[in-house]
Amino acid sequence: MDGLSPTTDIMQLNETIQRESAFVDVLKTEIRKAIIGQEYMVERLLLALLADGHILLEGVPGLAKTLAINSLSKAISADFSRVQFTPDLLPADVIGTMIYNQKENAFTVKKGPIFANFVLADEINRAPAKVQSALLEAMQERQITLGETTFKLDEPFLVLATQNPLEQEGTYPLPEAQLDRFLIKAVISYPKKEDEILIMRNSVNKTFGTVNPVIEPSTILNARKVVREVYMDEKIERYITDIVFASRYPDDYGLSNLKNMISYGGSPRASISLAVIAKSYAFLKRRGYVIPEDVRAMCNDVLRHRIGITYEAEAENITAENIISEILNKVEVP
Repeated sequence: MDGLSPTTDIMQLNETIQRESAFVDVLKTEIRKAIIGQEYMVERLLLALLADGHILLEGVPGLAKTLAINSLSKAISADFSRVQFTPDLLPADVIGTMIYNQKENAFTVKKGPIFANFVLADEINRAPAKVQSALLEAMQERQITLGETTFKLDEPFLVLATQNPLEQEGTYPLPEAQLDRFLIKAVISYPKKEDEILIMRNSVNKTFGTVNPVIEPSTILNARKVVREVYMDEKIERYITDIVFASRYPDDYGLSNLKNMISYGGSPRASISLAVIAKSYAFLKRRGYVIPEDVRAMCNDVLRHRIGITYEAEAENITAENIISEILNKVEVP
């Protein structure tokens, strides 16, 4: 769709998106049978799914993170698996292993829980780096190698990892290289008081609805193709790269005060992720083109885990979100 200019093309694309995005409301309605409130989390799950990326959720226990992805997989008629990350977990517990069969005098493959459409890596920072890295090939290459055989993972494939705040004991911080492979990092907060009353009432009375399959996985795969066709003007592309470059070279953007606050900025993957997720956001808003507000809406989710802050910043209680806000306020909006 590069070089798209005639208004008729945009109108046709808008019509296509109106038609292809109709399933979103159906999906949200079905998920709401089990999930009350938490609109932000549900929307981020859908955005990651449409953008074909993985999502890292950070929040305290009990915020329905497991229930949300389980409900999503049921509504899409997809396979779901959950891996509870613990300090004694082994890579084979995640990806599978080769088992020797004495009767046949040969090794057979025993596939691990990673072989599913939706994989919940619960409390990923509870396991050491060796186990965390077992996810990398699956997340990046969408394949698993066991012995001499490589298995392609079924589409759609979404890893949703959860982690507790890093100041808790017994955790292993995720390496920057692995964090960078998550499309977005969403920070989940407590539900509103009215929502919590409903959650409490439904839990006590066991009146939560049952989530049923309402769409097929093929619907998601078709929607992804349309998402990639969403028009992004060259000015928006430059806006995205300016934001990411400002996190690397703050001096060049009149942000000298941030120079000692940032240890490293966003990688090229940050630019790619911001572009793709902005297109997904436009798709959810039933639009065939990306506007600056789409980019700004997704900046925190895309960049908060890709900007390293220095000890000096920590001492002054400056967070990655504070830095992102300053960048957005300074970089010129097209």
